[in-house]
Amino acid sequence: MTSKPSVTGGACIIASVCVGAGMLGLPSAGAGAWTSWSSLAIILTMIIMTVSGWMLLEAFKPYELTASFNSVTKDLLGHKINIFNNLTVYFVGGILLYAYITSSGLILSGLLGINSQFASVLFVLVFSCFVWHSTRAVDRISVVLIAFMVLSFVFGVSGLAANIDATRLFPSLTEELGQAPYALAMLPVALTSFGYHHSVASMRAYYGEEQKAKQAILGGTLIALALYLLWLLSIFGNLPRSAFGPVIAKGGDVDVLLGALASVIESKRVSNAINLFSMAAILSSFIGVGLGVLDYLVDLFKFDNSRGGRAKSWGVTFLPPLVFSLLFPFGFLVAIGYAGAVATLWTCIIPPLLAWKVRKAAPAGSAGFRAPGGILMIGLVILFGVLTAAFHLLNMAGLLPVYTG
Repeated sequence: MTSKPSVTGGACIIASVCVGAGMLGLPSAGAGAWTSWSSLAIILTMIIMTVSGWMLLEAFKPYELTASFNSVTKDLLGHKINIFNNLTVYFVGGILLYAYITSSGLILSGLLGINSQFASVLFVLVFSCFVWHSTRAVDRISVVLIAFMVLSFVFGVSGLAANIDATRLFPSLTEELGQAPYALAMLPVALTSFGYHHSVASMRAYYGEEQKAKQAILGGTLIALALYLLWLLSIFGNLPRSAFGPVIAKGGDVDVLLGALASVIESKRVSNAINLFSMAAILSSFIGVGLGVLDYLVDLFKFDNSRGGRAKSWGVTFLPPLVFSLLFPFGFLVAIGYAGAVATLWTCIIPPLLAWKVRKAAPAGSAGFRAPGGILMIGLVILFGVLTAAFHLLNMAGLLPVYTG
């Protein structure tokens, strides 16, 4: 008798999709806003993104378990909007995979002493096999990776915690008020840090129902939130705010951030634990995002679930970001910022519109799963998405304050 999938396994998949971008992008993105405002931005984003994921889950309710984001959006919002949505979903998934592939190459290059481009190719060939195999394989490796991340995180953070300088974390009230405007430019990176929505259809199909998928989504975003807050406190409590200047100048590249951390950590074991944690965070997100993109493209291109069909799906999922990573490597934070701006469409605008459409079509008093908050919450989620995208555009135009160290 086949065992039923656990909520814990699904929560670990959702958390693993989130944490790579967040753990490695948030410290540099939040350097301007610093501790209080960064924490507030992350908590607000987590709440909005959890609810928007539930709205997407609600929109799937009238459809078969095989239905995906693509098919439901096409049915409810029309062909043209669906084409645009498809492009944005693939762009965000692709640019996240691109960022993870590039960063893994840089980190492995330092650890193994090999060429970073060769390291990136090796990383993709080895670890994308889990995605090609099955969702259950991703579930199992995600649980292992989350457990490994927790152990390395606890060891690394405990070492950092021993040296936290509270005066660094919470400066004077005047300084904190001056840091507030920097939180606006941080929101696209915070949004990307909870960008699991392309995995919602996979979760629903995996459990065969909405309620367990809802619990897995909430569990995953709570795990990610807890890790983010602990990580930021540990980094900001050890690394002076001014030390982020060189990291930001390099586009927030992870290897530069790890190098800056290593310079202020006395223990080699703690430094190694943080390096291992960062690598596990990238790997877990690479696998989680890869699964969501692959399942999405399977539905879009109607590939079958045979070995050959999954091989085609593997090719369109992983080869384009790998090629771009080899030809045009650029900063991790830059990539994550673009991903966050574009992701607002399919994380904060399309899901509430889909939920609204489903509610309008449903008979009065109909039972079944429903996201909380009513029409007011639908409006708030859309407003958050529009503002986040606007902040990114303003930041690109040089109209928002940017911290440079």
